[in-house]
Amino acid sequence: MAALIRRYGTGLTGIIIALTTFWLIVLVILPYFDLFESSFRPYLPAADVGGPKDVYSLSNYITIFQNPAEFNIGLFGFTFPISVAIHMWVFVLTILFSVLTTLTSLVLCYPLAYYMAKVIDPKRLSTFLLLLVVPMWVSELLRAFAWFILLAFKGPLTIVLQNLGIITDPIHWTWGLGGFSGVIVTLVYVYILFMLFPIYNSMTSLDTNQLEAAQDLGAKSWQTHWRVVVPHCKPGIASGCVTVFMLAVGSLLVPTLLSSPSSRWFTEVIYSRMFDENDWNGGAAYAFILLFVCTIFVSLTMRLFKVGLADIAK
Repeated sequence: MAALIRRYGTGLTGIIIALTTFWLIVLVILPYFDLFESSFRPYLPAADVGGPKDVYSLSNYITIFQNPAEFNIGLFGFTFPISVAIHMWVFVLTILFSVLTTLTSLVLCYPLAYYMAKVIDPKRLSTFLLLLVVPMWVSELLRAFAWFILLAFKGPLTIVLQNLGIITDPIHWTWGLGGFSGVIVTLVYVYILFMLFPIYNSMTSLDTNQLEAAQDLGAKSWQTHWRVVVPHCKPGIASGCVTVFMLAVGSLLVPTLLSSPSSRWFTEVIYSRMFDENDWNGGAAYAFILLFVCTIFVSLTMRLFKVGLADIAK
């Protein structure tokens, strides 16, 4: 506080604190508290709200385990039928494919970040960064729609591959991975910079002399990365993984456009309960289930990389 006052003065510091407090309390804490309280109350007609039927319970949360259905899981050429609640199945698939999106982004971004930080000529770096950033100036809606067109049945991608003689018949690109392949590809494209820049920022602070020392001591390339680069970049990797996972699991636009008729994202279920069924209480319960699992993911990520919130915030 004293440092803020010395830097900005008493008046401006008071305004900053007041606006921050207003944002946290009015725009974050109170709406979340209202939804959290509503998630324990049943969805009732307006006349019954506040009456004897309006009691607190876990019924909205238990709903996710109801309405079982049969699903087939393919593994190593074998198909295993399982019976599981529909919304629970959608929830599990959303988490799994969000993790897959995060891992795919990490695999793509790590070598690219290393190339930008330690290999590329600094004179060309600004141009390279501009080429990466410019496509992201387009809105997420237009970028998702572009992939919807590219991956469409008999779309541009299919036509190009047919003209090159690589394929003969049109392919349903969005039908792979249980109907989520198009969603994963688009999510990686839309959120990849949120993985790239934290890792790149971590790598820029790595002293090149450490890499040269590892090479002089006979370390192979993969050993240098595993024992020198990755430990140094753990905060950036953790920050990128947390950000991409949270954005992917909470995405609504991309799954709505790119998922196949047989696949749904959990945010679509939440949206449907709140706006199509007008059941805000049930939708709030589902939203907090998702928030709880996301909190667990963040905690596990920090534990895995042995970093704290302060390291991720950097």
